[in-house]
Amino acid sequence: MERIRVNLEKSVKDSYEIVIGEDVIDRAGLTTKVKDEIDRSVIVTDSDVNPLYGQRVLERLKETTRPVDIIEIPAGESSKSLETVLGVARRLVGLSASRKSLLIALGGGVVGDVTGFVASIYMRSIPYIQIPTTLLAQVDSSVGGKTGVDLPEGKNLVGTFYQPKAVYIDLSVLKTLSDKDFGNGLAEIIKYSIIANHGLFELLEQENAGIKKRDISLMKTLVGRSCKIKAGIVEMDERESDLRRVLNFGHTLGHALEAASDYGLSHGEAVAIGMVGAAMISRKLNHLDKDSFARIVGLIKSYGLPTTIRAGMETAQITSFMATDKKAVGGQLHFVLTKAIGVPFVTPEVPSGVVVEVIEELKR
Repeated sequence: MERIRVNLEKSVKDSYEIVIGEDVIDRAGLTTKVKDEIDRSVIVTDSDVNPLYGQRVLERLKETTRPVDIIEIPAGESSKSLETVLGVARRLVGLSASRKSLLIALGGGVVGDVTGFVASIYMRSIPYIQIPTTLLAQVDSSVGGKTGVDLPEGKNLVGTFYQPKAVYIDLSVLKTLSDKDFGNGLAEIIKYSIIANHGLFELLEQENAGIKKRDISLMKTLVGRSCKIKAGIVEMDERESDLRRVLNFGHTLGHALEAASDYGLSHGEAVAIGMVGAAMISRKLNHLDKDSFARIVGLIKSYGLPTTIRAGMETAQITSFMATDKKAVGGQLHFVLTKAIGVPFVTPEVPSGVVVEVIEELKR
């Protein structure tokens, strides 16, 4: 097993470990982590994950001799809402959950974001643990403490920064993912390679066949490197005041595409298109050379991810959703661009005409 420590400046108590390995769900560490000073555990999962892993985690937690319950929410982005948060909170009240109770987020990004948000506000905060069951959640949303839900006006507009007590990444769960869900996670790994690690980018280029086959050794390397990159950035900028913004490469346009498609586009698909858009903007503004641009687009295509905007999506609607981006400052969008593979930068100096031009080109 690999252990990655996320060391946060504000408090040693807020620091935590990311544990990566096979069959982590079944290991004793899960129960020893929760047995002290906890009066009960509540697993929050969804209707897809519960039949696969709910009982396994339930049995492990029962070894603590504390009460254990499961709350199931419907699978899908539609559950990432204030209504779901209120529903989970009321279920916790019904279970007599207290400030000494522990939440276990067992699922993908939606479950993790909802559970973390509930944990941050229920009885003015209770502890929680992440057990991400998708590749996307393993390398992205489970690490860093960003929680939240969507509004009709856009993604992640209501939420908190609230760190988990631990993150348990079980690589064996990748076997049950659909190709689409697997690709969603690869999109975020590609993002990490573009913003922080040219060596990771080359590994993705060179080991395409093995990665597509989900070779466990390669996946351990990809997940471990991705988590180290994110943990390092979070340690330096926990609340996204400056450096952490580079993690949003491809997300400004990507989130808008998700919303404009009424979430018909998955997060990974939207971010893949968003990364192509960010690379195009970088190229048009003479920051990125032609060969690097071609490599970025080629890598995204090689993993079967989309690189164009599907027919029927209106430019005005996309830019409208971009305008509500929560990372905007004083109404000004800040774009994450790149000067080279591994050399990102953040700038508000992207003319709106260039953004519209890129969106139109992505639609061809």
